[in-house]
This record gives sequence, structure tokens and C-alpha cells, in this order.
Amino acid sequence: MDFSTYISQALGIAPGRVSATLRLMGEGATIPFISRYRKEATGSLDEVQVAAIFNEAARLQEVEKRKEAILKSLEAQGALTEELRARVAACYALATLEDIYLPYRPKRRTRAAVAREKGLEPLSKELARQTFAEVAKLAQKYVAGSVASVGEALEGARDIIAEWVSEHETARGRVRSLFEREAVISSALVKGKEEAGAKYRDYFGFGEPLRRCPSHRMLALRRGEAEGVLRVSIAPPQAKAVALLEKLFVKNDSESAMQVKAAVADSYRRLLAPSMATEAAAQSKAKADEEAIRVFAANLRQLLLAPPLGQKNVLAIDPGFRTGCKVVCLDARGNLRHNDTIYPHAASQGERAAAPKKVATMVEAYRIDAIAIGNGTAGRETEAFVKSLQLDRKVQVFVVSEDGASIYSASPVAREELPEYDVTVRGAVSIGRRLIDPLAELVKIDPKSIGVGQYQHDVNQLLLKRSLDQTVESCVNMVGVNLNTASKHLLAYVSGLGPQLAQNVVAWRKENGAFTSRSQLRDVPRLGAKAFEQCAGFLRISNAQNPLDNSAVHPENYPVVEQMATDLCCSVDDLLRREDLRRQLAPQRYVSEKVGLPTLLDIMKELAKPGLDPRKHAKPFEFAQHVHGLDDLQPGMVLPGIVTNITNFGAFVDVGVKQDGLVHVSQLADDFVRNPGDVVKLHQHVQVRVLEVDAARKRIQLSMKMVNG
Repeated sequence: MDFSTYISQALGIAPGRVSATLRLMGEGATIPFISRYRKEATGSLDEVQVAAIFNEAARLQEVEKRKEAILKSLEAQGALTEELRARVAACYALATLEDIYLPYRPKRRTRAAVAREKGLEPLSKELARQTFAEVAKLAQKYVAGSVASVGEALEGARDIIAEWVSEHETARGRVRSLFEREAVISSALVKGKEEAGAKYRDYFGFGEPLRRCPSHRMLALRRGEAEGVLRVSIAPPQAKAVALLEKLFVKNDSESAMQVKAAVADSYRRLLAPSMATEAAAQSKAKADEEAIRVFAANLRQLLLAPPLGQKNVLAIDPGFRTGCKVVCLDARGNLRHNDTIYPHAASQGERAAAPKKVATMVEAYRIDAIAIGNGTAGRETEAFVKSLQLDRKVQVFVVSEDGASIYSASPVAREELPEYDVTVRGAVSIGRRLIDPLAELVKIDPKSIGVGQYQHDVNQLLLKRSLDQTVESCVNMVGVNLNTASKHLLAYVSGLGPQLAQNVVAWRKENGAFTSRSQLRDVPRLGAKAFEQCAGFLRISNAQNPLDNSAVHPENYPVVEQMATDLCCSVDDLLRREDLRRQLAPQRYVSEKVGLPTLLDIMKELAKPGLDPRKHAKPFEFAQHVHGLDDLQPGMVLPGIVTNITNFGAFVDVGVKQDGLVHVSQLADDFVRNPGDVVKLHQHVQVRVLEVDAARKRIQLSMKMVNG
């Protein structure tokens, strides 16, 4: 099925570009590969646009599956006409598709079905004409058998009319539009849940227009409802909805018209309103999910692209009070060299006294360049201890987020990597590796466990996984991967590889030694031409035979670079080293049927800075030394902080008191802020002013106004 035209209209992207992207997708190309190496085909669509096309195509595939099921059902019922088939085929909106199918959908035994069984459908049809003045006389003809009275006959006829109204496509469309424009979402406390639902206190008597309800509030309401604390409802003004339907179905003021009018009111109250409320709830939840997932993915991207320390020897500490601090020493590649336990916070003076000497000995023995300290329990105290040490080497001290480290330490991945060590050692190793290279370490952890999302367990899990996987894949391929040092977990996210081929690459490397050229990838079992095409440009080989193997220039374009070097009478290596040679090149001269100007311009950028890591370098951070707990905070204090999470309503900042404070979106800057992500980034170092401290609810209100200029 060709979705090009529909996707083009939905996304505002030229049809030809959409068609080319879908064709490449059908050939097995990935989002990073298409956006990086097929710019001529797509008109230089970026990764976001390519991903949008991928996701919309996936949604439409689901719609197609639903269409097939509906057509099969209609055919089985003998209800499938050519007109109906055409209407189903032309429909891409699920709600409209279900409206078309609704009159034919198999139903449970409804009140209307019971009335039909009593033979009252002819009466309902006569009433619907609205031409009878004496409905009692009309209904009397149907009083027989299971119909005991005129009232029962009229009630049954109204039930049938009510069902017709609720299944009428135009009626549903108009009521749906009313819900979209004027529905209010409201919530109330479930009786007896005051104490259990204290955290939902703001929603005990809440209401606002549904179209204005932001994602985080919608998800909070739904969670409160799921926990049995809140009763949530969605509805527009009932009088408006009924009046809208009466205008559509009631023709005059005759007695039969009054029966139709009563049926219309009953249809809305009993059938349409609950149906549309359910649909509106699902749509608003889907919209809230989409926004929450977008924010989560944006935060995850920032976390994965956090500045690495680089290849330095690191001493990492997983802090603790009673059980001591687990210490590990890692070499520049993150390999575990030594582990120990120190007790700088123990009651025993002897254990406390031994801790500084142990650390100093390890720093010297393993030529430590930096110390990474987990930010969990005893983190601040351990940081103070480390900074008080008199070390013989100059060592930088970093506080590192522990989010997800415990998940990693108990995972099969950790057991495979460090089978001889327990979870405490593995956790400390993960903290140290996060400092050396956050991306390489965090890909081993389920993104949902990293701690940069909100309500991540409440949103659509399939969409969340797809979005987060795309985000991880995007980051890995943007940075590039060292083919000779990357773990199979990191390689699995490289375009075109996946878990099995990544395992095969590592196995080949173990058996044959380091790769010396990208072309050797063709020797890896099951890594065929297509996989090579997709992955080669994102893999780096330092000190390779061909210097381009350590760049983002794709092997398919090596001949172009070699021709450039030939034209300048120099080597490719000279071209990479010398700017004066590169300035003599005119990219337009090398345009061909296979290589266009966008790719040539990318090649020129890459020749200038081959294999450049787009990430910055890690910088140490220090909390205020006199602030350790909530009791130390006073309104008006200005403190250093580090951004730990970003939401649509603001940013959370750690100021060193084991409880993050909220900088509401209205307090992020002196000017109006629409999107907090435009002002702050994850792990950004900021200055904040304390506005309010609610110790009972463990809430800290902060401001960045007039403190970060």
C-alpha cells in the first residue's frame, strides 16, 4: 500500500521526498542512514522528519489491518456493498472508520435489540417520520404478546430510535466536534480516600477545558483514577449536545416528534455521551502520552549525549553509610583493575582513619585521573570526604547520577560483563564508566529506568519503546562507535547491526584481533552487503590503514575523496591534515549521478574534522558546602544546582539536599518561556533562588529569574 500522498499531506513534506523515504525504508534502510547518507534522494530530510515518516507509516499499517478486519466482517454479514468498500478504503482516521462500521458491528443484547425482538421496529420507523398526532393510537396496534402496554411499546420504539441516533455518522461527528471544542475534564475525590490520596489533593475538586489540559495533568488525573482515588469525567454542556442532536433529528412539534425528541435525549445521555467520553478520554490520553514520550525522549537524548570525561583512569565510589563505600579502579577503557571497601562514615575511629590512606594508595597505584562519586545515599558526605584528602596527584572530582545503576548491577548484562563480582561492585563500575563515556554505559540499561521521564509507566509502552529505541539509535550513530572497543550492547544500536550481528562482530574481533579496515566487516558471519552499507559509515577505526575509516565518510564515497587527492597531487592523509589543500577543492566539480552536492558538502566538513565527537567535555560541579538537607534551606538563598529532569511544566534541580526542587516554567527566565527545554538542558549547571520549602510534603520551589545573567 502506497501511503505517500496521505503522509505528505499529514506531515507537510513533499510527496517525492516521502516516496523516496518509504522506498528506502522498504529496502531495509534505517533512520540514521537515510538522513545521513541519502540526502539526495530525500531532499535532505533531517532525522526528525524521517522518523515522523517512519512512525506515520507504521500507524497507517495498523489502520490497514483494521480495515481488513472490518471488510472481512462486513463480507461475512453480507453487508459489504461497493459504496461501503470504497468508503472504508478511503478512510485513514480510526474514529471515522469505526463510525462507518458501527451500525454493522456485532453487539451484545441491547435494549434496542430486545425491542426489535418484540416486533417494535416498524413502530419506531413510523414515529421517526414525525407525521402522527396521536401516537397512543399508533402504538396500540403493537400491544400484543410480550408488549403489555402502549407505554411499553413506545418505550421500546424510543430505544430503537435512540440506537439509530447513536450510530448515525453525522450525529457522532457533530457530537465529537462539540467534545473537542467544549468538553470539560473534571475530577472528584472518591469517598474515604482522603488520606490514601493525599498526593492528589490538588485534584479533589478540579475542572478545566479538556483541550487545555496539559500532558502532565492528564496523566496525573488518570493515575489518580487508576489508583481508585479520583473519579474523572469528561463532558461538554449537556444542553448544547442535546440541542445539536434535536436540530438534526426533530422535524416539528407533533406528538411523534416529541417521542423522537425524548429518544434523542435518552440516546445522548445513555449511549452517545458515554461513548464519546470514552473516545475523548482515549484521544486525550494518547495526546498526553505523545507529549510525555516526546519530553522523555528529549531528556534521554541529552543524557546520552552528556559530555564524557574520555579515556582517563577513574576511581569510582558507590557511597554508603552502614555498609561502607564500595570503591573500584578502572583503566582508561573502563576495565576493572581493583575493588575495595572503605568506611569513611563508620562509627569506628579505626575504620574512618583507614579510609584516606586506602584512597590515596589506590590513586597512586592506578594513576587515577578522576574520581566519580554516586549521588545517592551518603553522596554529599562522601564528596566532602574525598575533597578533604591530600593527594599526591591532581585529581578531578565528579558527582555522577546513580539512576538505573542498581538496575544494571542486577541485570544479565552486568552478570555477563562482571561474573566474578557482586552487585555492589558492578554498581560502582557502572558509576565510573558513566563518567568515562555516558553513552556507552547507559545503552546497557532500559531507558525507562534511567530516571529522566515522568509517568513513563503510565504511557503507551509500545510507543514509548519505539521512541526511546529511536532516540538511542540516533545518539549512538550521531557520535559514532569505535569498532575495536565498543561492547556488543553499544554495537547493537549501530545502524544495520542489531543484537545478533553485534555479537558476531565482537566474536570476530575476539578470534581475529582488532579490525584494521572497515572492509573487514564483510568477513563477519551473516554481515551481508546491506548490513555493511547501513553500518559502515557509523563505525570508526583509529589508526586504520585508510584514514577515512576513522571518519564519517561512507566507504561508498571513498573514490570521490581519492579523486580529490589525486587532483591535488597529494594523499588522502594530506587532505585530512592540511586545510590549505582542502581550500583548493570545489565540491561542485565532483557532482555525479551517484553523489550530489549535499553529500559532497558533508564530506568536506568531515575532512576538516574527521570523526569529531559532537559531545563536549565533562566538567566538575560543586554544591554549596553549607547546604546538606531541607532544614538548611531558607527562602531567598541563591545556590548552585544541576538540572536532573525537564518536564513541560518546568525543570527539577538538585541543590544537594537529596530532594530535587522544582523551577516552574514561569520561574525559568525573566522572559516568557513556552518550552522549558529551550532554556535549560539536562545536567546543566545553574544558579537558583529558593522561593519556598514545604518540609512536610518534601517540596522545594526554586527560581532562576535574575540569578543566571
